[in-house]
Amino acid sequence: MPVHVVHFEHQNTRQWGVIRGERISRIAGEFASTGALIAGTRLEELAALPDGELTLGEVKLLSPVTRDQQFVCQGANYRQHMIESGMDPDVKHFNMIFTKAQSCIVAADSELIKPREVRFLDYEIELGLVLRRAISSKVAVTEANLHEFVAGVVIVNDYSARDIQIPQMQFYKGKSFRTFGPVGPFLCLLGPQDMGYLKKLQLRLTVNGQVRQQDSTANLVYGPAETLSELSGVQDFFAGDLIATGTPAGCALSVPSPGKQRIAALLPEATKWKLFMKAQADRSQYLKAGDRVEASIRSADGVIDLGVQRNSVVQG
Repeated sequence: MPVHVVHFEHQNTRQWGVIRGERISRIAGEFASTGALIAGTRLEELAALPDGELTLGEVKLLSPVTRDQQFVCQGANYRQHMIESGMDPDVKHFNMIFTKAQSCIVAADSELIKPREVRFLDYEIELGLVLRRAISSKVAVTEANLHEFVAGVVIVNDYSARDIQIPQMQFYKGKSFRTFGPVGPFLCLLGPQDMGYLKKLQLRLTVNGQVRQQDSTANLVYGPAETLSELSGVQDFFAGDLIATGTPAGCALSVPSPGKQRIAALLPEATKWKLFMKAQADRSQYLKAGDRVEASIRSADGVIDLGVQRNSVVQG
């Protein structure tokens, strides 16, 4: 049975706990990082904790992924999102990988600060994988051994400054402003028997109550096992590191079709980007100060419920 964990502050002390409903059971011990929590606890022991003495209303929730963990992301990993991003899904045969600054990680209910230099602020709900163990060499991850590498899942919102990310070709810079990476509120730890849920979680994002994104992880192009196998041949990972698996269609970003992009490539650089910026300026979907974004991920049977992220946009 999955176990839902929270990281919280209570009476000026940071602690970890298991949450059931509105009640929190403290986890004994001090864990300075997400990786330390995963390494220092057992799922069976956490599941056996008695009902908690604290309530959600008594604590301040923190990100369940601490800022000392790596933040790696997949891009354009749902077919329809590829299309709306101006890519041809039948031509793109590679896993797009980038990183976000760890300093952009904030609690799930944090305010989203829109920097003054950013015009086109976009939202991207994503399922985040939290790793169980260190990886220091290439490994073959399969559906059968995936539980050895993935400890649990969280909600991630990969907020993006499109006017920096696209024209400047700066994924890291455009996606790493402070507050651009809310995580949580809950970290759901999984056992070997729970891995099947990774293919059937429902993602939903609204802006001011209007549904903008809605899809299932069944539609991921590059799944967790395939992605971890590939990335293990590139870099080291540590327990508690975070991999965001990509966002569904429905973003504010509007990108020309591959055919139009080929035509645009013939234009002078300044003209091409002027047309791009004009097209984005016509998109009312971009976030503005005062907007409220809510994101949720859960299984249809309710066994996994990662809570709800609520971010209000404020002008920086």
